[in-house]
Amino acid sequence: MTIRSVGFLLVPGFALMSYAPTVETLRAANWLAGRPLYRWWHAAPGDRPAIASSGAAVLPDFALGADVGQLDLLLVCAGGNPAEFNDKRTFAWLRKLARQGVAIGGVSAGPFILAKAGLLAGRRCTVHWDHIPAFQEAFPAVKLTRSLFELDGDRITCSGGVAALDMMTALITRDHGRELGAAVSDWFLHTYVREGVGPQRMDLRFRLGVADEKVLAVLKAMEENLEEPLSREQLAGLAGVSLRQLERSFLSSLSRGVHEHYLKLRLERSRQLLRETSLAVVEIALATGFGSPSQFSRAFRREYGFSPRHTLQHDRADRPSAAVPI
Repeated sequence: MTIRSVGFLLVPGFALMSYAPTVETLRAANWLAGRPLYRWWHAAPGDRPAIASSGAAVLPDFALGADVGQLDLLLVCAGGNPAEFNDKRTFAWLRKLARQGVAIGGVSAGPFILAKAGLLAGRRCTVHWDHIPAFQEAFPAVKLTRSLFELDGDRITCSGGVAALDMMTALITRDHGRELGAAVSDWFLHTYVREGVGPQRMDLRFRLGVADEKVLAVLKAMEENLEEPLSREQLAGLAGVSLRQLERSFLSSLSRGVHEHYLKLRLERSRQLLRETSLAVVEIALATGFGSPSQFSRAFRREYGFSPRHTLQHDRADRPSAAVPI
């Protein structure tokens, strides 16, 4: 039986939580099968040790672009702020491997790197939910989903975290059958293997501790309409209650009013875009439903105590060391 070769490209700032399941499942598959089914190696931009978001370092086995022999799959593990990664040597290498027929995948922020290399055009893909706003702004033509993982031919993408365990179980099942895939999952006490189409985020009722179905319907509508906010009257109409009743329900469920919560969601999105994109303040103001940059700046300063431009000047400069998504 042919041993499948898997390469890991570790981009500085990658999260161990996303990387570990990808390599540990391969080790477990070999152990449980009683024979080598997979072999793997690591590479990193600049051919230096790849420093994870936790500070742990992984030494590269090969220089970027070196002849590594047979390669069936390359997985790009990234975190931090992928929008800032612009290593042309890495992008050229990824495109070369794709032309050679190697399956290319990305984990957590890895799909962002693949998109920047031009490898996701016309492909279905996913990315960690925290990177979705920046990804959509940067690559509006890419078929982005909000699923746990996507297997689209020779392009494989995963939202990261424990979803990497679900994805790798699916790949091992595809390669060697359901029995081994189930055994690997069981080995890691992962008793419920999720399908790729599953949602990334916890249901709103559990994430926010809200039980009121009418409030939940409005919260969902808010999250889906940040660029063009719905009016309070429209939200009340969606819930089928009066505006006064909706306000009382929000105060009871969330200890804040409808407008206050909606504004908070939009400002959180704006801060994500400030940190993870190169968009100007005026573009971010429009992308989060503000009528003007000045209106946006006033609201932002009230919420965070500093201006959007402060974020541009300081937060973006600190990105490489930021502890960002899994």
